[in-house]
Amino acid sequence: MAGRLKSFIDSEAASAIPLLGAAVLALVLANSPFAGGIKTLLDEKLTFSYGAIGLSKPLLLWINDGLMAVFFLLVGLEIKREVVEGELSRPSQVALPIAGALGGMAVPALVYAAINWGDPVALHGWAIPAATDIAFSLGLLAALGSRVPLALKVFLTTLAIVDDLGAIVVIAIFYTGQLSTEALAFAALCIAVLAILNASGVRRIGPYAVVGVVLWVSVLKSGVHATLAGVVLAMFIPLRVPGMVDEKRPAIHLEHALKPWSAWLIMPVFAFANAGLSLADLSLSTLIEPVPLGIAAGLFVGKQVGIVAGAGVLILSGAAAMPAGGSWRSLYGVAILGGIGFTMSLFIGTLAFQDPRYEAEVRLGVLAGSLLSALVGYLVLRSGRRD
Repeated sequence: MAGRLKSFIDSEAASAIPLLGAAVLALVLANSPFAGGIKTLLDEKLTFSYGAIGLSKPLLLWINDGLMAVFFLLVGLEIKREVVEGELSRPSQVALPIAGALGGMAVPALVYAAINWGDPVALHGWAIPAATDIAFSLGLLAALGSRVPLALKVFLTTLAIVDDLGAIVVIAIFYTGQLSTEALAFAALCIAVLAILNASGVRRIGPYAVVGVVLWVSVLKSGVHATLAGVVLAMFIPLRVPGMVDEKRPAIHLEHALKPWSAWLIMPVFAFANAGLSLADLSLSTLIEPVPLGIAAGLFVGKQVGIVAGAGVLILSGAAAMPAGGSWRSLYGVAILGGIGFTMSLFIGTLAFQDPRYEAEVRLGVLAGSLLSALVGYLVLRSGRRD
C-alpha cells in the first residue's frame, strides 16, 4: 500500500509540469497579437452527428464538457479505489483529512459569500474557492522533499481526494440547469445497463466505454453537467476481481491507462483554454472587485483557516493524532498549499457564470489566490526543519 501511495503522489506531482507550462503559455498568448486568433479557435463550432442525434458546440465547450468528462472518469476511479481499499477505507486514517477537507470547503465559501453578499448573481460563484488542485499542491510538496513528512503528503492527498468528491456533489446539486426528463430517462437506462454489465461479471472495458459514451450524451442533453457521467461510469467498472493481479483489474488498468492522457493532454488543454487572462484592461483595482477578491481571499485565507480549524479540532480534542513527523507549523504550511485551487476552481467558474463579463474576474481571482497560496505555503514549509 505504501509503495502504491508513493507512486500516486509522485505521478500527481509530475503532472503539475505540463499543467504549469500550458497555463503560462495561455497567459503569454492572451497578452500577445495571437490572442484574437486563440479566441476565434476556441469559439469555432464543431459538429458531430449520428442519425437523428447531433451535437454542435464551440471547441471550448467540447474541452470543458467532453475532455473533462474523461478527467472526472479518472477522478472517479481514484476515489473508488481509495474508498474500497485505500486511505479512505481506513476510519482511523481518514477522519483528520475529511475534517480538514470539510473545513477547507466551508470556510472559503463563507469568505466568498461574505464579500459578495449584496450581489445575487455574483453569489453563484460561492463554490469556486472551495477546491484544491491536487497536481500543483503535490508538485510543490515533491519539490520540498524531506522537509515535509510523508504522513503530511498523505494527509494532503487524501484531503484533495475528499475535496474532489465534495466538488462533484456541489456540481451535481448546485450547478445543474433545466432538466430534460427524456434525456434523464435515457441516462437512467444507461446506468441500469452498466449495473447489469458489472453484475454479470463483464471484465472487458469496451462494453462499459460504449455505454459510457451514450450516458455522456444523455447527461449532456439532460441539463445535468456532462462531466458527472465520467464519475458514474467509474463506479461500475470492476475493481475487485478474484484471482486477478492488481495491474490487470479493469479499474486499475483503466486508471493507469488514463493517467498519462490526463496529465499530458487533457489537463494542459483545459488549462490552456481556460487560464488565458488578458492584462490589457486590468489593474490592481480590478483585484479588489468583489468576485476576484472573494475568490482570492477564499483560496488564500479561507482554505488555510478552514483546513487548520477542521483538522485542529480533532487533534486538540484527542480524536485524531498529528500526522507522524508533522508539527503545527508544517500542518499550517500544507493547509496554505490547499489554497491552490486552479483546475477545479477554474472549472467551477465556467459553470457558475454564463455571462462572459465574469470570465476575466474568475481567472484573475483563481490565479491570484492560487499563486499567493503556492508562494506563501512553499516559503512556510521551506523554512521549516529538514528531516
